[in-house]
Amino acid sequence: MTFEEIKNLLVAKFGPEVILAENLQPLMPYVLIPKEELAAICLELHDNEQTYFDFLSCQTGIDNGPEAGTLEVVYNLYSIPFEHSFCLKVQVPRNTENEPLPEIPTVSHIWRSADWHEREIFDLIGIQFSGHPDMRRILCAANWQGHPLRKDYVWPEYYHDIKVPYEKHNEDNGFKGERW
Repeated sequence: MTFEEIKNLLVAKFGPEVILAENLQPLMPYVLIPKEELAAICLELHDNEQTYFDFLSCQTGIDNGPEAGTLEVVYNLYSIPFEHSFCLKVQVPRNTENEPLPEIPTVSHIWRSADWHEREIFDLIGIQFSGHPDMRRILCAANWQGHPLRKDYVWPEYYHDIKVPYEKHNEDNGFKGERW
């Protein structure tokens, strides 16, 4: 199935309001969908005999920065038997320090691989996945403060009174235009 056919299938099943935006860039076209419809759309794409997206090949969290004020989760789906792919995006408002984390429904009950992807996004970007069976940090210590892949994250100088080694090689030296 083509991108357009899959999009039309979603519109026929969920209505035109399910597509908030679309980007038809040639390398990775995608549709932006409401977070409230995410689990239902993913289940439909997985279970539908025409699409059968049996493989969540990648799930990525993106911080668009404080200026944009949004965070995104990108879902790259692939159907092994049909050899077609589709990309979904969900966008949520960025929270401030004293607000609760933004929340998106889990898809770990549809694709088991989402389990660790969602934990990594939670840990590093700071998006909560409601309904996830084990929503806890996966890379940082359980009591780590903040989310290191946020664009405005400030690395702590100390953790439990121990100086945190932070190499500033790139900031101090950077790429100086040397030839490879």
